[in-house]
Amino acid sequence: MEKKKRTPKINYLEVFGPTIQGEGMVIGKKTMFLRTYGCDYSCDWCDTKYTWDGSEKHNMKRATPQEVFDELKETAGDKSFSHLTISGGNPALQKESMSQLIDICHENGVKVGLETQGSIWQDWFYKIDDLTISPKPPSSLMKTNFLTLDDMVDKLVAENVNFSIKIVYFNEDDLRYAKDLFKRYKDKGYDIPYYLSVGNATPYTSDDITKQLIDKLEELWDLVMNDEELNDVQALPQLHAIVWGNARGV
Repeated sequence: MEKKKRTPKINYLEVFGPTIQGEGMVIGKKTMFLRTYGCDYSCDWCDTKYTWDGSEKHNMKRATPQEVFDELKETAGDKSFSHLTISGGNPALQKESMSQLIDICHENGVKVGLETQGSIWQDWFYKIDDLTISPKPPSSLMKTNFLTLDDMVDKLVAENVNFSIKIVYFNEDDLRYAKDLFKRYKDKGYDIPYYLSVGNATPYTSDDITKQLIDKLEELWDLVMNDEELNDVQALPQLHAIVWGNARGV
């Protein structure tokens, strides 16, 4: 007797929204959020360590793609939405289940955005409507696998996927890393949008961090304005953190 094929499930921690995307290529966009569980990195300054450090493993959910989409609709309630942001952790750890969720979203008129660090390739990246590759700079204490990253960028460019590269900025080493990385793909003739995003040095405090983030943004803007290597870079804040601080679920 042929075994019934199981529907793959998505590992995730939370669904929330509608909210406003606070960073990257679709900053300011109304969106729902799906935060997946698990990561192959352990960045020193990660603002969602609870997705991989085990502290909230007991809250992890497993659901089919259709169940996840139904939860998105239920969470939104009477508020309509046409965009979903998938974040983590690293959503690229999810395989066929994520591909099916993207299909369900598209069938229902919902576009899908994704942020991932460029460490794991999945063929469903080709289906993403706005894809942010965010390699982690030296301040993260992680090491970039450039063979994997180069292969990913080559594939996305070849298939005309709408994607950008975003680097989080904390210090001079991060800026150097960003400039070298952007030049790496400019030298290949790739026309990719490049972003620098202000890092949040205190992601778990309940204090007002607005001034801290604005001061850091002013520092970054000053660097960008005075560096010809950064002529084509867009330097942005974490807008959601300026408005809502470190509040979760917004």
